[in-house]
Amino acid sequence: MRDMIDGKLKGDMKLPSENQLADQFQVPRMTVRNALNVLEARGYIYSLQGKGRFLKKRTNLIQLHLTGKVSFTDKMIQAGYDLKTEMIACEPISFDEKIYSILNADEHHTIYQLCRLRYIDGEPMAIHNSFVNEAKFPGIGQDGPHVTSMFAYYRDLGYSEFTSNRSLMSISFPTVTEQELLMCNHMVPLIVVESNCIDVETGNMLEYSKINYRSEKFKYDITTND
Repeated sequence: MRDMIDGKLKGDMKLPSENQLADQFQVPRMTVRNALNVLEARGYIYSLQGKGRFLKKRTNLIQLHLTGKVSFTDKMIQAGYDLKTEMIACEPISFDEKIYSILNADEHHTIYQLCRLRYIDGEPMAIHNSFVNEAKFPGIGQDGPHVTSMFAYYRDLGYSEFTSNRSLMSISFPTVTEQELLMCNHMVPLIVVESNCIDVETGNMLEYSKINYRSEKFKYDITTND
């Protein structure tokens, strides 16, 4: 593992056999097999039937600045990536005290969830969930299925500058549905970023968002002095 991190092993290099590794590290073969299975589940190595295990090529990580002032769409386009967005769902949610509280919504309000799958250079990288109050955006039920960038949608409605006063980061492992959408293994951790979006001019809360990023594809800049 240390050799992988230090770059001493190159992409597509064949790894020693289980027996060779067991002899090298003086451990049972089953211990080696379990370790290799974990590395494969986490995307570090791959297997070819009858040929053995190989190290995956290391790809350049995508730099992501975790700020609520610029949309994910704008960040990726500015960085020169080919970004595509697929709308997964646009529908009202059941009452959720946390989400309703963040959006300053009453129980009788309808909160819509817009779930979008983000592809970068053709590969699924993130699941974006945006929650907005229909009382603030009456057309969201009709417009939502066609929205690829929430910030662009807000700009079309007259909002121009955005900020955020809270961001929470955590780690989770993907559910079965998330594994299918992101085409990743259950052992690949997801970086979960929760934040809000506020209109600078009025101070009004526009949305609460929860984004799941494939942790092995991004590197994160969490500075806030921009």
